[in-house]
Amino acid sequence: MKSIHSLTRQLEQWRRGLSANARHALSSLRGRETGSNREGSTLERGTIAPDPSLTSATESPLWKQRMGRRLNRTGHSPLSMVLAVACLTAVFGHRFYNQPQLDVGTVAPQTFVAPEAARVEDTQTTQKNREAARSGATAILTIDRPVNQQIEKVLDGVLAHGDRLRELSGGFPFLDPEILSPTVQQYLREAQAWELRAVLAAAAEGQPLDNLPPAVGSAIAPSPEPVPTQTPGASDPPRAVWAVERGLLTPQGQQAVAEVQQYRENNSPEAFSALVEAIADARQAYATAIGALVKDSNSSLHGIYDPSLFQLDDRTWEATKESIKIALRRMLAQGIPPGLPKNLLQNAVAMQVKSVVPQKAEPLATDLLLAVVQPNLKEDRERTQKHAERAAQEVKPVFVTVNQGDVIVREGEVISHAQFILLDRFDLSRREIDRSGLAGFGLAVSIAVALFWLVERRSQPKLRRRDRVLVLLLSLTAPSLILLGIPFTSLSAIGLLLGSFYGSRLGATTVTLLSVLLPIGTAIPLTHLIASGAGGVVGAIAAGRLRSREELALLGGFVGLTQGLVYPIVTLILTASTGPVGYAILGEAGLQALSGVAWSIVALGLSPYLEHVFDLITPIRLAELANPNRPLLKRLAAEAPGTFQHTMFVATLAEAAAKELGCNVELVRTGTLYHDIGKMHDALGFIENQMGGPNKHDEINDPWISAEIIKKHVTEGLVMARKCRLPKAIQAFIPEHQGTMAIAYFYHQAKQRAEQQGLPPVGEQAFRYDGPIPQSRETGIVMLADSCEAALRSLDEATPEQALNMVNKILKARWNDDQLVDSGLTREEMPKIAEIFVRVWQQYNHKRIAYPKAAIASGKRT
Repeated sequence: MKSIHSLTRQLEQWRRGLSANARHALSSLRGRETGSNREGSTLERGTIAPDPSLTSATESPLWKQRMGRRLNRTGHSPLSMVLAVACLTAVFGHRFYNQPQLDVGTVAPQTFVAPEAARVEDTQTTQKNREAARSGATAILTIDRPVNQQIEKVLDGVLAHGDRLRELSGGFPFLDPEILSPTVQQYLREAQAWELRAVLAAAAEGQPLDNLPPAVGSAIAPSPEPVPTQTPGASDPPRAVWAVERGLLTPQGQQAVAEVQQYRENNSPEAFSALVEAIADARQAYATAIGALVKDSNSSLHGIYDPSLFQLDDRTWEATKESIKIALRRMLAQGIPPGLPKNLLQNAVAMQVKSVVPQKAEPLATDLLLAVVQPNLKEDRERTQKHAERAAQEVKPVFVTVNQGDVIVREGEVISHAQFILLDRFDLSRREIDRSGLAGFGLAVSIAVALFWLVERRSQPKLRRRDRVLVLLLSLTAPSLILLGIPFTSLSAIGLLLGSFYGSRLGATTVTLLSVLLPIGTAIPLTHLIASGAGGVVGAIAAGRLRSREELALLGGFVGLTQGLVYPIVTLILTASTGPVGYAILGEAGLQALSGVAWSIVALGLSPYLEHVFDLITPIRLAELANPNRPLLKRLAAEAPGTFQHTMFVATLAEAAAKELGCNVELVRTGTLYHDIGKMHDALGFIENQMGGPNKHDEINDPWISAEIIKKHVTEGLVMARKCRLPKAIQAFIPEHQGTMAIAYFYHQAKQRAEQQGLPPVGEQAFRYDGPIPQSRETGIVMLADSCEAALRSLDEATPEQALNMVNKILKARWNDDQLVDSGLTREEMPKIAEIFVRVWQQYNHKRIAYPKAAIASGKRT
């Protein structure tokens, strides 16, 4: 039995040795083809050169399969692009399948006669007439009560300000009308100083100025104001009759002279002196009030009041205030529409003022009302919309009629719209496929596919064939609802899904290209298309940055809001209308918003299924898989705690390197968490789980069996991963993190035993993992981190330089063993990775302050 067992092992070694030689031949050929600049070839490193007789391995099915996979990952099949263009053209080009050859504006090739009588509705004209009626309907206005209250409040404030100004002026008349008439009082209060001096001097005729009462003397004292040129001199004569004789006083001044002189003659000097003092006080108060009016020029009340306010007596002013309020209430009750021309508003105010305000106060009341009134009518949106819809429904359908035998159109005539309706009714419009139009549309689709390919090469160069199939299938859903007569598209869902699956740039590009193709090949309202396209682009741009389903759900609400805002804006721009139609579109805007939210719900519900069916690795799915509460990771922590701790440290190393090298950090972290799940099949077979207990392999005492146990964690890990339906990108970390490395410990043990027992030399291939070697930068980084983890953990007192030297040796060994030849990692990146690993090790292995024994015994920490 022992000899049979030895023979079986030897055959297995020969088989694996042959595979190793084929692998070396493949590596050498690849190195010659790509012009690799790595330092040292296989021969230079002192390894065994491949057997020339095995160069035919490059023609083996395995070699062709591997090369075919690489070409499939990096290139596009021309046939697949042709099929994509054909599918998109066929589905999107629905408009070109049933095009009339005899359309409006074409020349009739013959005379067409109606085979029977018909009455056909002209739906296009009917719809146009209804839209015109809807947009031309009169807006229904209603009084805005808050605006009325605001206007009345402003008026009360303005009238109160008028009261304050009148108080400053001292009231009017300031004397009993029996003493001086109101006209004379107004003149004396507003007259210039030299006019007052002239009046008082004339009234004091017959008395020397020096003998007048003090009040009179101060009132007629020489004024610093310039004296009119008609005056004979700067000094007052004994009598001031010259002022009247020369006509320097106005008729009101002359009347003032007469009334003041009469009062002086009929009353005592003391009474006359009191009169002059009253006049002086009134002039002073008037001057103060005029000064307050000047200050109003710098406030919001500028221009409302003028000196005529002080010419009204108290009774007239009170009546004027009440009349203004009445006029305002009437105007507000009648309603002031927005946009009312200024001249019409002035006429309306004048008419209201004339009927209720005292005649003397009409100019003041008119100016005051014009200053405070403003439009108080607003459009009642609901009633306006109902009125517009009622007007549209009242438009009767337009019909085109014809009798049997009547000529529809004669040969050589240009076909009109009405004639086309009849030709189409009798199937005489010769509808068929528009081949030239369909070919042109196919060219447009080809350009769109080419643009998509260019963007894909820049943003997602590793897109798989199944990914392109998914993009095509999602794109084909865009015109599906349009073909059913529903003016909504799935652009929102397409943007959310593709942005989440393949990034913002590719998702936004796809939505933009579909938005361009849809109106060419289908009959979709432009407003609906732009709104849906805007929502799709916004969703695609934002979805690429999301890391949870909850964020994706919130984004759906924002997409709906975008569509609801874009739709009315685009509609108002295209229709150039702000009338009732502007309110009619609000309902459509609400439907657009709801459609955006609905499509986001659809996208959110489909995304998990699409991720599983098309084996997608999105940031959201990676974040979900990296949750330590996932069943598989919880099992790993419970059944193989040492492996779990090893995994966490490897993940820390790999994440840091992936971030520094610009790799997919989420993929690296998630893949690392699952790379050693196969060790759960026999956790005690691995040193990190033995916790200082007996070594299982010492009991086995057979390096071949021990090596099979070690290698089995890869195959068992793949079984577990498939059972849990992990993405293939995550499954790849399980075999590729070991590549085809040798299980060195048991290999050397087997060599020693063979030498001791006199058996043939042991081949290394029997103690190598089955591979494959890392096929991506991410799995290559995890291989290096996994190789360095145990070595770094074993360093306690080593310096960073010593740790760096050790890590560099490990990385060099992996490089020289051709483990990274397919990973995409370069020789120049190896020192950078080593520095990152050592830096993480330093952070992980930081020193702490040693606590005194007394502090430890007391349980206190400082």
